[in-house]
Amino acid sequence: MNAATSVPAAGSGSRARQLLADYLDLTKPKVQSLLLLTTVTTMEVAGSPSLERVALTCLGGYLSAGGAGAVNHYWDRDIDARMARTASRPIPAGRVSPRAALTFGIALAALSFALMSLTINVLAASLALAGFVGYVGVYTIWLKRRTWHNIVIGGAAGAMPPLVAWAATRGSLSFTAIYLFAIVFYWTPPHFWALSLLMKDEYAKAGVPMLPVVRGERETRRQVLLYSLLLYAVTQLPFCVGAFGGVYLAGSMLLGLVFIAGAVNLCRRGDRRAALRLYLYSMVYLALLFGTMVLDAKL
Repeated sequence: MNAATSVPAAGSGSRARQLLADYLDLTKPKVQSLLLLTTVTTMEVAGSPSLERVALTCLGGYLSAGGAGAVNHYWDRDIDARMARTASRPIPAGRVSPRAALTFGIALAALSFALMSLTINVLAASLALAGFVGYVGVYTIWLKRRTWHNIVIGGAAGAMPPLVAWAATRGSLSFTAIYLFAIVFYWTPPHFWALSLLMKDEYAKAGVPMLPVVRGERETRRQVLLYSLLLYAVTQLPFCVGAFGGVYLAGSMLLGLVFIAGAVNLCRRGDRRAALRLYLYSMVYLALLFGTMVLDAKL
């Protein structure tokens, strides 16, 4: 009797864990890690916020970006079903219904705005909401299926965390916050295009006009190098206007030159290994760059 009843209970628990894992997957937690890192480091650069304020800002940011991720899962479910990398996602795999994912995403965005408005400030809440609208409306719905410029223009949504973090810490924005936004904005194309070189065939199969599909791999590598140079120039602006000192200057120069070297190597070699190395380094680069900002600000 006990053995017979334990089987359904175990099965029920397993299904519940799978459902929780699927809803967590809808929020794109891997993407969120860098967003949260830029949030925390920017708050430390902007001032000395309490642990509670940092936690609430990160929670609000996660809810907003996670809601955008869930709506993105809903909107791109047909594309995801045609790509091997994404076919096992909750919606195309049939584990979560499209309507449930859409409702979940909108609910997270609404909860984010309410939470941040009540516990942080309306400016930070509005900027987080702008990031949600930008990712869903501008990138996912308007641009992704229409032009290879999707990641350039739509990348502004992913660059919102420094603005949200600055507003959460100081209650206003400044030119330094805008410079940090610009750094993430110019970092996004070479980071994403390095990945798109690895996923070219998948995007072509799904009919998504990413740069390697529309303009070819050679042009993509050229654009990666161009944006790497632009990124290097943008990262020097905070030092030039006195926002950071010598520690940041040294760190940004070293990290930026390594980034450019990776882009040059990608242009010369043109193989998957070079693309993968640059993609992986780009994530380390952003983390170390923002960490250098904190080190400079606290010294």
